[in-house]
Amino acid sequence: MKKNGLALLVIIFFLLSFRQAGKVVFQFPDIFPAPTYDFTKNPLDSNKIELGRLLFYDAILSKDNSISCSTCHSPFDAFAHNDHQLSHGIHDSIGNRNAPPLFNLAWHSSFMWDGAINHLDMQALAPISSTTEMGDNIVNVVNKLQNDSFYRSKFYTVYGDSIVTGEKVLKVLSQFQLTLVSANSKYDQVIRGEGDFTDQELKGYKLFQKNCNSCHQEPLFSTYELAQNFISVDSSLNDYGNGAISKLKEDSLLFKIPSLRNLEYSFPYMHDGRFFELDSVLNHYTSKETKLRFKKAGYQKINLSESNKVDLISFLFTLNDKEFVFDEKHRFPRELLMKWKGE
Repeated sequence: MKKNGLALLVIIFFLLSFRQAGKVVFQFPDIFPAPTYDFTKNPLDSNKIELGRLLFYDAILSKDNSISCSTCHSPFDAFAHNDHQLSHGIHDSIGNRNAPPLFNLAWHSSFMWDGAINHLDMQALAPISSTTEMGDNIVNVVNKLQNDSFYRSKFYTVYGDSIVTGEKVLKVLSQFQLTLVSANSKYDQVIRGEGDFTDQELKGYKLFQKNCNSCHQEPLFSTYELAQNFISVDSSLNDYGNGAISKLKEDSLLFKIPSLRNLEYSFPYMHDGRFFELDSVLNHYTSKETKLRFKKAGYQKINLSESNKVDLISFLFTLNDKEFVFDEKHRFPRELLMKWKGE
C-alpha cells in the first residue's frame, strides 16, 4: 500500500508540474498602458493557448463544419479579411459588417463594431450563433467537441479531464487571441530608439498628432471607444451601430474606433468595408460635408492638403507590423491538418 501510495503521489506531482510548466507571462511594451483584460480569471497557459489556436482554425465551430474563425480573420491580413467588404458565413451567407482585425485585444473593453459584447471571453458566442456566420450554438459545439476523440484528448491534456464545457471553449479561444500582440512596427522601433522616421514620415506623424490622435491615441492608436464616423447609412444594411442595441437616439451611428495599426494588411476600412484605399478614408474625413458634421458634433475639423495626405499615409504605414502578420506562432497549426487526415 505504501509503494502504491508513493507511486500515486509521484504521478500527481508529475501532472501538476506539467500543468504548472505551461504557465505563460503576458508580455507587452513598456509604452503600452496596463491591459484591461483580467488575467487572474483566465491565467495564460501554453497548453490552453495551443488548444485555442486549434479551435480558432477548426471549422468544427460552425453548423456545417465549413466556417472557422480564421475564415474571416486571416493571420496574413492582421486577422481581418481583404477580399470582400462584408463577412461571409455558412451557406454562402453574407453578414452586414466588415470583419475587424484581431490584435492587442487585451486592451479592448468592448467588442464588435457596435460594442455589443463587453468581455473577450463572451465574444465568440456572437459569431458562433450568428445565422450569417457560423450558424450554430455553444451547446451543439460542446457536444461535437466532446464526441471528437482528438479534442477529448486535448482537453484532458489541458485540464486533467476530458470534459468539454462552453466556458473552457470560450476561455481557450480568448487565450490564443490574447497572444496576438502587435508592437514591433517601425513606429515602435523609432519610439524605442532603434531607428528614425524619414522626413516625410515625421511630417505625417506631426499631422497625425494634430488631426487624428484624439480618437486614435498612441500607442494603441485607438481609444476603443464608440464614436461617429459620419459616413452615410448603407440602405441595404441599415446599420445604426450602438443605437440599435441601446435604443437611444444619442447612440445612433456610434461605432467602435478601430486601431490604425496594420492598415496595409487590414483593408477594407469602416464597419461596412466601403473604403478599400486609405486615400478614400482621408478624402471622406476632409470632405466639406464631413467637416461640417465634425464641427456640429464638437470634433476638431480635419484640414489636409493633397501633399499632407501623402505625408500622413507615409506615417500610417510605419504602423504596419510585418513580424506580427507573418509570425508562424499564430498560423494554422499543422497538428490540425494531421487530425483531418486521420494521422
